[in-house]
Amino acid sequence: MAKLSDFDVLSFDVYGTLIDWETGILANLQPLLDTNNANFSREKLLDVVHECERTQQAATPTLKYHELLRTIHPQIAKKLGLPEPSSDQSEAFGTSVGSWPAFPDTVDALKRLGKHYKLVVLSNVDLESFAKSNEGPLEGVKFDLIITAQDVGSYKPDLRNFQYMVKEVQEKLGVPKERILQTAQSQYHDHHPAKAMGMHSSWIVRPGAIMGNRDSLVYDWKFNTLGEMADALEKE
Repeated sequence: MAKLSDFDVLSFDVYGTLIDWETGILANLQPLLDTNNANFSREKLLDVVHECERTQQAATPTLKYHELLRTIHPQIAKKLGLPEPSSDQSEAFGTSVGSWPAFPDTVDALKRLGKHYKLVVLSNVDLESFAKSNEGPLEGVKFDLIITAQDVGSYKPDLRNFQYMVKEVQEKLGVPKERILQTAQSQYHDHHPAKAMGMHSSWIVRPGAIMGNRDSLVYDWKFNTLGEMADALEKE
């Protein structure tokens, strides 16, 4: 079995792995719920968001993520049996991405991991939204390469996103696929397609996470947090 230190590049999912996607989404759904005096379980809300998001991503793969969020906001309301939100509410939901919080261990772990690896972003958001996250919650951590769904014209788990990333890493960083470690929380968006690509992956579980779970689990390493992965690398 390879060691963590055998790899040269970490390719990160961001929202769900580095950024607390679920907390961010739920906080920004709250105005819709408050307006209608509505209350649903965390699991119900996230299941509805995931269903709307996945369907819209398949239908409009080139739509920028913040526009996609704006588009699905009324769909979420409808599926929850709530009145259609105002255009201002949907706009605010779409532009909220940059305010979603980082997990407490993220920034320190990225700085530690960055001493050994080149750090690559492979995210389903758009460049503008990621820039806001990087300036804000991610505290300006330097990434060696940033690839978003906007660059590729499709959303993960589409294999085109991984093929694009592998090609860019090879051409711009001089690192072959075999030395890239996909590092992510979502089995659905990242680990299953990485396996289909013949890549190794490190599963950052983020205990309690609901989004992107699959019944069958695939991974080479498993850590509850990115901080634990950084600890394991340093022990090696």
